[in-house]
Amino acid sequence: MSETHDPATYATYPTFLGLRSASRSAAFTIAGVPLDLGTTNRSGTRFGPAAIRVASRMLVDGAHPDTGFDPRTLDLADIGDFQPVIGDIAASHRQIEAAAQGLPHLIALGGDHSMTLPLMRALCARTGPIGLVHFDAHVDTWSDNFGQVLAHGSPFYHGIKERLVDPRRHIILGARSPIGTETLSWTKDQGVTVLSAEDIHLSALDAVVARVRRVVGQGPTYLTFDIDSLDPSAAPGTGTPEIGGLFSWQARAILRRLTGINWVGMDVVEVAPAYDVSEITALAAAHMVFEYLCLQG
Repeated sequence: MSETHDPATYATYPTFLGLRSASRSAAFTIAGVPLDLGTTNRSGTRFGPAAIRVASRMLVDGAHPDTGFDPRTLDLADIGDFQPVIGDIAASHRQIEAAAQGLPHLIALGGDHSMTLPLMRALCARTGPIGLVHFDAHVDTWSDNFGQVLAHGSPFYHGIKERLVDPRRHIILGARSPIGTETLSWTKDQGVTVLSAEDIHLSALDAVVARVRRVVGQGPTYLTFDIDSLDPSAAPGTGTPEIGGLFSWQARAILRRLTGINWVGMDVVEVAPAYDVSEITALAAAHMVFEYLCLQG
């Protein structure tokens, strides 16, 4: 009598964690957003969702090492990709927003960071203004990027202006890029909390976690994880790398400790696999999604 075995990791079905369900009615849904029309430096994030799914094969041969939770036990589906409109970022955003409507709890694989704006529009129609745990090398609150008002550096400027984001419940972790004083002042004046990568490096981990909890409180909270929050040594495959970033263990350790927050959705963005032949960038992104899913158990 033959035995049935799970496939080897390299032969896992090519969805996130090898999921076979594609039901939009699942409690938690994974979707790709292959968009890079909003990039301002190196393009290529349209290939991010596929790379993250491939990298997630490394996470299918066991449960979470600390909690023992296996996220595949959730009511979880991978529903494929939301299709952008080639060459038209505004139309792409409208299409992404429509595709995200009605999904109870979406985890989106990006894609450039401009995609978070239509995802927030879809989400906040149901939840009202959200808090943000925002890992990023950049504040992404520019009013425009080289004349483009919908680029990947401006989603949270629009999110605050449209009252999708409660800026008093918005914390940025890992910021360190050059920035105009006007943009930074505007961001802080709205009430956004900015912790630079150096702030985090020089702080106790528990103090950082406590700060995040104080800022976001008990209201609906969204996680947006820009992979360039990590140092380029840990995540070289991104369009706008900045030195001096977080290490993957730091980001993962912070995320693991954010239990009990009223999470309502997540995205991981700015994975551009062409700049990383070792796949460590996509692997880091897949791990952050894995950690987020394990917070839901």
